[in-house]
Amino acid sequence: MFGNRQGIIVYLHSLKQVKMLRRFGNIHYVSKKLKYVVIYINMEDLDHTITKLKAFSFVKKVEPSYKPFLKMEFENARPDKAKEYDYKVGL
Repeated sequence: MFGNRQGIIVYLHSLKQVKMLRRFGNIHYVSKKLKYVVIYINMEDLDHTITKLKAFSFVKKVEPSYKPFLKMEFENARPDKAKEYDYKVGL
């Protein structure tokens, strides 16, 4: 249904225009204290959407999320000894 999605972080001067940002993608999170919005959009529309968002006067900065490009398999990841003990006991 959605395909490949990527998050972008939009830093705002004011939170009054958050509802207007819904037309660009799915709003995942709004921080009232730090004044930023996390929006998920299709990866094909990423560059076009970022240039559109930067053109608005109420937008300070737009940054793409790099999570889709990070390797999520970790090497030499050791389990915690306390958790390992709990699994053996059956808690």
